[in-house]
Amino acid sequence: MDADLETQVCVLQSHMDGMISRAQKNEEMLKRFQDLEMRLLSLNSLRELIEHINDDAQLAFNLDSLSLVLADEDDEIKQFLTEDGFRFDEYPNIIFLSKGGVFKDELGLSQRILLGAANDVLPQVFWPANKTAPKTVAIIPLVRRGIYLGCMVFGSEDEGRFQVEMATYFLERLGKVMSVCMENTLNYEQLRRTSLFDTLTGVNNRRFFEQRMDEEILRCLRTGDSLSCLFIDIDFFKAVNDNFGHQVGDLALRHVAETLRGQLRANDILARYGGEEFVAILPTASEKKGIEVAERMRQSVANASIEMAGESSLALTVSIGVSTFVVAEPGLSKPLGASQLIDVADKALYQAKKSGRNLVRSGGEVKSCSVVDKRAE
Repeated sequence: MDADLETQVCVLQSHMDGMISRAQKNEEMLKRFQDLEMRLLSLNSLRELIEHINDDAQLAFNLDSLSLVLADEDDEIKQFLTEDGFRFDEYPNIIFLSKGGVFKDELGLSQRILLGAANDVLPQVFWPANKTAPKTVAIIPLVRRGIYLGCMVFGSEDEGRFQVEMATYFLERLGKVMSVCMENTLNYEQLRRTSLFDTLTGVNNRRFFEQRMDEEILRCLRTGDSLSCLFIDIDFFKAVNDNFGHQVGDLALRHVAETLRGQLRANDILARYGGEEFVAILPTASEKKGIEVAERMRQSVANASIEMAGESSLALTVSIGVSTFVVAEPGLSKPLGASQLIDVADKALYQAKKSGRNLVRSGGEVKSCSVVDKRAE
């Protein structure tokens, strides 16, 4: 009898140990999930949101792989990300689908999480074409107000990881949080682009820059003045966000914008082009003058560190590419596309970064073409 009682006690103890172990694991999972949730809710842009989904979700849920599939019928999301400097080549597992109806076709109207072997439940269109599918997956719909925004696919090489009978509380909650974040950031991006002002840095935005660039080029064609364009990129900015957080990243962007603006004349134009990139228009500036201004900007940023808590400071540098528009004949020259001038400055910026960063490089002069007067022939 005593032996039976001892056996029952051992069994109960084993069950208790198992319950405590599961409770501890659930508590750890809840903590990781809450941390992820708070980070996602604090982000300011679509680019940051997508980058954090990719990086943080894999860590929080201990995933072997992940894909994020977004409905983008008008290529609007792609455009937002392009303007914000998103590196598409670094995130091949982000998929954009131009046909929003595919989500309803593949996931149905119930909008439930799908679990199981990838061969059974994972539509091919929800996984990168050049990547091998994982053993098991969890497909989490992203839905707001009955409309599919996309879905997330969590992948595992453990055949027992995502099974039909497993609980999905954490995944369902993450899907709802992600859906709200996605809707909010899309609305914010749309609103941000209807104005001409970048609310974070206090300088003009890309839309304003592109309008003014066209106007300044036309003015140069009339007057014969030169025009220099500067393309500016904060060096190693991703490391700032990763090491210090996005609040410090935002502080760094404002700091650089103020420092750059301090080196410009009243009629020069500074704008945030996207992400950590800025552009400047210098009316009447020759190539030599453009390089001089760019050097002053570079030095001013390098010499003006950000004071942080604990008597520490953050040093930043920028790389700058320069291009200069030169008019062949005032009043008799063809208009130049603003994109050509920006492209030359962008390539010069690439050379500055390739050569070691914290440098200025010039792409040289971009000359207008004369209009052929056929009446004189």
